[in-house]
Amino acid sequence: MATETLPARTIRINVSDLQEIKSNAWGRDFKPAELEMDGQTYKAEFGLRGGHTRNYSKKSYEVRLEGGKTLHWNAEYDDPSMMRNALSFYFFNKIGVPSPETNHFWLIINGVPEGVYLEIEAVDRLFFEKRGIGYRSLLYAVNDSADFSLTDPISKDKKPSLFDGYELMKGKKGTKSRLVSFVRNLNRMSGKNLGVHTAKRLDVNQYLKWLAGAVLTGNYDGFDQNYALYEHLSSRKYRVIPWDYEGTWGRNCYGKPCGSDLVRLQGYNKLTEKLFTFPACRRKYRSIVKKLLQNDFTVEQLEPVISQMHVELSPAIRSDYTRKASYDTFLSEPAFIHNYIQERREILHQSLREWH
Repeated sequence: MATETLPARTIRINVSDLQEIKSNAWGRDFKPAELEMDGQTYKAEFGLRGGHTRNYSKKSYEVRLEGGKTLHWNAEYDDPSMMRNALSFYFFNKIGVPSPETNHFWLIINGVPEGVYLEIEAVDRLFFEKRGIGYRSLLYAVNDSADFSLTDPISKDKKPSLFDGYELMKGKKGTKSRLVSFVRNLNRMSGKNLGVHTAKRLDVNQYLKWLAGAVLTGNYDGFDQNYALYEHLSSRKYRVIPWDYEGTWGRNCYGKPCGSDLVRLQGYNKLTEKLFTFPACRRKYRSIVKKLLQNDFTVEQLEPVISQMHVELSPAIRSDYTRKASYDTFLSEPAFIHNYIQERREILHQSLREWH
């Protein structure tokens, strides 16, 4: 039985509503539904989610429960392991960067099995309340214009707005102008003025820890998009939360092997580049990466987590005929990820020796 090791989530929805949702890949409509989960029944709104994955045969969904809770249900169609997002967020939480919690489950819609999904906690009001984190504003970096630069990444022309790439999720008047001001001054300033500016507006230590996590896991798309940015309530400083880490641990966002050297030690965006003009920031970052390589980013530390996740998923993946990758590929994924960790460690140790 596929659900022996995984919980089940059951959706009941009008058949024509479901057909409408599935047939319109880029639709934004949500339809009323009932969700049965953990022995409880909830009224909900049900719709599609995702970017390029909306065109896939296996859809990803968003479920909005009464009371404000949102669940993101990822098909993880491109990831043969079904574990990369979950493993990445586990790793970030372990190293002290608050990140979404995840659960694998078996989805049933109107009595029809839809296979294995990954439930990802939404980064919203409830995320912060649960962790006791006060926040003043919340922004999503939704495309690669969120790279902290003045120029458009594709056209190379000046951005029409320095808010390009961001979506305002929570914040009063002034939230947008504060971010625009932060980015503008970041690019205009240098030396002591830049140091004062970043120290005042950015939680530098938290940023460098997030950067190290993105570099270690190898998320090429994680530096100029696929993150949430929030202003911490008491310090008024920006902090970062990772998002969308399917293209990691040696595979890109389409599930193709991409090598363990795809992402350089320093990552990629304008904010990081400006921070690394300060020797103190470079020293701090080197120290963070070295410590993580020594204590956290090791096969010994991560293997039990990978193994447990893989064992729990295995019976359900074997029964899931909606997946792109074969079951044999799934079975070989722990070894693939172990190999990535070992190769990544060697590459980063070498990069640390060469970078001053």
